[in-house]
Parts: sequence; structure tokens; C-alpha cells
Amino acid sequence: MLTQSLYWIGQVVEAPGFGWIEIIKNSGSEGRAILIVLALMSCWSLGVIIDRWLAFRAARSESRALAPGVALCLQEGKLGDVVRICEQNKKSHLARVILAAVKEMQPYPVLAQVPGKAIRASKRASGRAIALTHAEMKRGVSSLATIGSTAPFVGLLGTVIGIVNAFKSMSSTQTAGLSVVAGGISEALVATAMGLFVALPAVWMFNSLNSKLGRLVVEMQNSASELADYLLKQTDRW
Repeated sequence: MLTQSLYWIGQVVEAPGFGWIEIIKNSGSEGRAILIVLALMSCWSLGVIIDRWLAFRAARSESRALAPGVALCLQEGKLGDVVRICEQNKKSHLARVILAAVKEMQPYPVLAQVPGKAIRASKRASGRAIALTHAEMKRGVSSLATIGSTAPFVGLLGTVIGIVNAFKSMSSTQTAGLSVVAGGISEALVATAMGLFVALPAVWMFNSLNSKLGRLVVEMQNSASELADYLLKQTDRW
């Protein structure tokens, strides 16, 4: 018993360090490949989050800036000025919808002279602009859901590989000391932790960005509807 206890103590003392860098350095090629994949997924997720956050912020900011000017120009019947303001705020989601609608009526110099067919065409144009803007603003957001759902399984794959390597070490050395299995188990736990670290922010930001995108779509639909109603009132074509 004393000999066996001393053997176990010796195995513990000789165990390698358990810092993150040491664990990654001591990982096998399969484990490192899993960690590289998770790192790439994390970088992609971070890039999408930053890109979409900046895009949504710019859309909100420019939409607030153009709304008063567009409303004033429409009241005065100056469609050319509306087009100019919208073209100056190309990052605004509302500007794209209003611009698509107003361009259908631009050939008519006076708002009251716009025929009903032009108003119907502007409604269809605004609908197409909403669909295109929604698709553009949603770019990359769905990949966050993919990363959030697959990253834990990639980490689980690393866990399985680490455990298999641990048992291989036990089999090859024919011993059951802690130092024999510690490397493989630590590698397995690092892969699991990395998978969760990548997945959680991706899922959180996917839900947040989807919520923001939904509000932007509602704003575009309301703006298109209000613009059509206003034009119908101005032209007395109910």
C-alpha cells in the first residue's frame, strides 16, 4: 500500500502544468484542429456582430436625421428634394424605401398631378425595396444561429477525442496514474469550454439582432404605408 501511494504521489508531482497555454501546447493534432475551428468560428461570429451592429446603428441614426426634411419636402410637394435627401442618407433603411417610392412619381413636377397608376407603382416599388433592404440587413445574421447551434457539438467532438487519447495513454503505459490521463482530460475540458464560449455570445447576439431587424422591418412597412396614404390624400384618389 505504501509503495502504491508513493507511486501515485510521484505521478501527481510529475504531472504537467494545467494553464491554458500549456494545455493547448500539449494537445494532440486533432485537439488543436478542433480549437482552431472554434477560434475561426468565434472570429466570424465577432465580425458579423460588429458589422451588423454598426449597420443597424447607422440606419437608425440617418433615419432620424432625414425624417423631418422628407416630411417638409412632401408637404411642399418637392419630390426632387425628397430624392436628394434620401440619396444623402444611403445607410438609412427608411431612405431606401422612400426613394424607391418617390422615383416612380418623379416624372410629375407637381404632387397633385401624380396619377393613380404612378401611386400604385410606387407602392410596389416600396415593397420591393423593403424586401431587398431586409435581405441585405439580415446578411450574416443567420450564420450566428448556425455557430451557436454547432459550436457546442464541435467542442464535444474535442472532448471525445481528448478522452480517447487519455485512454490510449493509459493502455500504452499500462498504468492508471493521474499524470497519464490528466493531459487528455484537460484537453477534453478545454474543447468543451471553448465550444460554450463561442456558442453563448452567438446565440445571445442572434436573438438581439433578430429583434432589432424585426423593428426595422416594421418601421419600413409603416413608412411605406404612411407615404402611400399621404399621396392618396394629396391627389384625392381614394
